[in-house]
Amino acid sequence: MRLFTTQSEYADRLASAVESESHCTSQMKLLIDQISSQQGKIVALEEERKRREDECKELKSLVEDLRRKGLQKVVTEVQPPVAAVVIMACNRADYLERTVESVLKHQSSVASKFPLFVSQDGSHPDVKSKALSYSQLVYMQHLDSEPVHTERPGELIAYYKIARHYKWALDQLFYQHNFNQVIILEDDMEIAPDFFEYFEAAAALLEKDKSIMAVSSWNDNGQKQFVHDPYALYRSDFFPGLGWMLSKGTWDELSPKWPKAYPDDWLRLEENHKGRQFVRPEVCRTYNFGEVGSSLGQFFKQYLEPIKLNDVKVNWMSMDLSYLMKDKYPKHFAEIVRKAKLVRGKDAVLKAFNIVGDVRIQYQDEDEFANIARQFGIFEEWKDGVPRTAYKGVVVFRHQTSRRVFLVSPDSLRQLEILDA
Repeated sequence: MRLFTTQSEYADRLASAVESESHCTSQMKLLIDQISSQQGKIVALEEERKRREDECKELKSLVEDLRRKGLQKVVTEVQPPVAAVVIMACNRADYLERTVESVLKHQSSVASKFPLFVSQDGSHPDVKSKALSYSQLVYMQHLDSEPVHTERPGELIAYYKIARHYKWALDQLFYQHNFNQVIILEDDMEIAPDFFEYFEAAAALLEKDKSIMAVSSWNDNGQKQFVHDPYALYRSDFFPGLGWMLSKGTWDELSPKWPKAYPDDWLRLEENHKGRQFVRPEVCRTYNFGEVGSSLGQFFKQYLEPIKLNDVKVNWMSMDLSYLMKDKYPKHFAEIVRKAKLVRGKDAVLKAFNIVGDVRIQYQDEDEFANIARQFGIFEEWKDGVPRTAYKGVVVFRHQTSRRVFLVSPDSLRQLEILDA
């Protein structure tokens, strides 16, 4: 009996122990589940922390970018563009592409100083599509349905359309976009590496010296055999065109009386330039590759194709160009001409070939000038009594590398006050 009672108590205790163990196991599992749940929350919180850190970094980067852009905007507002650059186009999409690519190659680093435009005359779809394919430029379109009436029989209406397009585009850039200077290019030009630096430095001259009507990147006698010094600049009484810059003040004067056709020749008339002059380089900063166009390839093989495009990166902003100012240039140029060796006689050209150093050849009139120019191979043409590239009747070009040849009229010596001839 006592044994049975003892066994019964032992069974109760064992059952109680088993129950306790089971409860303990259950509690342990619950605790483990709670710990697992907490660990999941910890992982989730850690991931949330990392996500927020990444968001903070992105926000900081965005704030910095906005701050930088804001600063650039302020700088742009404080420092207005030097000049707008407009490429005049019509119906040559392949030419336009070559020109735009050449400009963008050198313009991207100075885009804020020289914003780029393409102005198309008409609606040629390939030209419009090509222009709109570039995000780096602003496209303008001139649509003119007014009929063209030429003033003389046999004239090409293209020259009248070009004049209308120029006036419209320049009015847009000066009066709608409010630029102070505009550089005009055509859709068949490539530019030199220092094109923009050249015009930035020249813009200061244009602003200071009102006797300078425009600045050009072109030299009519810029063929390879006639140029040498990429640093040399000249004043000229003959409007060069082919890549040129003018100011709003000058356009205010020209716009109301702009011609119906042939604006280049119109600008070469005394009544329009009024004795003002043009700055040009010795070595061209533009190259005209347009054999096909309105001029039907006139003079291309002889005068345009051999042009030397400058390939030297000149730091124009570090150069002192004050010698080109009206009060200094006549004496500066006269001294150069005075030092050249005077060559006389009908065989003057032949003599010049055998002289070392700069030479001066005098001509009496337009016919004699044409004869001398023909022997050297430079332009013979005059407009309104002025030979191409001339300054006070003097035409200068290089011959046989670095030496200069000066073709000088009797009146040139008087104007330059050269008394030793």
